[in-house]
Amino acid sequence: MSRNIVAILRGVEPNQAVEIAGVLIEAGITKIEVPLNSPKPLKSIGAMASEFGEVALIGAGTVLTVQDVADVKSVGGKLIVSPNTNVDVIRAAKLADMLCYPGVMTPTECFAALDAGADGIKLFPGSLLGPEGLKAIRAVLPKDTEVLAVGGAGPDNFDSWFAAGASGFGIGSAIYKPGDTAKIVSEKAKIIVESYDRSSPK
Repeated sequence: MSRNIVAILRGVEPNQAVEIAGVLIEAGITKIEVPLNSPKPLKSIGAMASEFGEVALIGAGTVLTVQDVADVKSVGGKLIVSPNTNVDVIRAAKLADMLCYPGVMTPTECFAALDAGADGIKLFPGSLLGPEGLKAIRAVLPKDTEVLAVGGAGPDNFDSWFAAGASGFGIGSAIYKPGDTAKIVSEKAKIIVESYDRSSPK
């Protein structure tokens, strides 16, 4: 099955990026982002895209500028995730034929992001609004809007988020913390995938 989980590898080092991406894909997580405030992020993204670009969607998080979009594209990244709604970044990503998920918190930001061409929206930080907040915003969004809950969403509460209308999740420290080995990431990923499969609407 296709799982809408984006693994957020904040702080990953280039020398372990490919191995960690490999265990994530093996566990069934095929969307991976390296935030641009990680060590040498473009090197990690490029290595993962080169190795797994045919079987996984690899890209960057914490994308703040149009130049960032161009840099990620130049190393083979196909996914742009931001913590904020910047219409210039969204438009640049779509012009570059990349998938784009800007961060939103309010209905105004949701509609600005969608109007600019975003493929979906990233509710961030999800812990501030919670499932109830998402449920309220969902009532006014176009029905087919893809909403990723990020920050405060994890294996313990996937069911609540799904019930509120989440389409998927971005998972950070629950899947990877700097210093984690591939074995640790593999174990975490399996727990997350099992919980996702159990909780996702059938």
